[in-house]
Amino acid sequence: MIVTRTPVRIPLGGGGTDLPSYYTQYGGSLVSAAIDKYIYITVNKRFEDSIRISYSITEIQDKVEKIKHPIVREALKLLKIDSGVEITSIADVPSNTGLGTSSAFTVGLLHALHTYKKEKVSAKELAEEACFLEIELLKEPIGKQDQYAAAYGGVISLEIDRLGNVKVEQLHLSEDARDQLESNTLLFYTGIRRSAGEMLKSQNKATSINQEKVVENLHKIKEIGKKTKQAFQEEKLDRFGQLLDLHWETKKKLSNKISSSQMNRWYEIAKKHGALGGKLMGAGGGGFFMFYCNNGKNGFRKIMQREGLKELPFRVDFEGSKVLVNF
Repeated sequence: MIVTRTPVRIPLGGGGTDLPSYYTQYGGSLVSAAIDKYIYITVNKRFEDSIRISYSITEIQDKVEKIKHPIVREALKLLKIDSGVEITSIADVPSNTGLGTSSAFTVGLLHALHTYKKEKVSAKELAEEACFLEIELLKEPIGKQDQYAAAYGGVISLEIDRLGNVKVEQLHLSEDARDQLESNTLLFYTGIRRSAGEMLKSQNKATSINQEKVVENLHKIKEIGKKTKQAFQEEKLDRFGQLLDLHWETKKKLSNKISSSQMNRWYEIAKKHGALGGKLMGAGGGGFFMFYCNNGKNGFRKIMQREGLKELPFRVDFEGSKVLVNF
């Protein structure tokens, strides 16, 4: 039996510039952090020749091509596994909430299947293989941030050139800076789930046809990503909080679907009660709201909870995708 544990992520700055429609023209730059909320994948040899997959539903298929779960189907085809295997998944957080669960699932599944085949694979290979599966094979309208954060772990800077090559840099924080980041960065669940793919299709289309306002705002977001990296390198975490505010105001200009009157109201309440900045995770439209609050956090928590938002405490994960069990 093989069990892998793969973290989801929180985007810290520059998100959206990792989409092929943008980086193939201008290059991307962003910062992301893996957190200790995980996707667990188990892979086990099955007595029967059939393939059993258990996620929100259970499938038993005699051929890979019949598998309904697209990521599992393409992963098995990619690694040339065609029978006699059982795959299950468990998640700490719900899907479609902006934390990159789909790509974490992909990375964790590929890691488990490589281990099942007794193949060693690096974080870079895992990330690139997951990108290939999701972006090239499944034509998902997503970027490269989630796969790299899941594979590598930690607080990472990604520089993506026009050919799609990714340079990964771990942003090493002192213990005090890490504590400050984990203590002051608060995640709240809005209760709204949405498909990131649907949210990103319009951005991809607007970028590919060079729609001026969208491209201009993505340029600004890329600069915010670079300044976020600098803030972490200099361990100026309050500066990161201020950049979150600028990022959110710029991100909202990409599409009228990113926020709503309710979400704008929550954001104003957060700013009024101590948040330096914040933004919705992932493509927007729902999921988790992240805020940076450097004082009065207990009062801030109570106010947001009174608004019906549920906090998700977290710490940074520094291990990335990991094999927990292999026997």
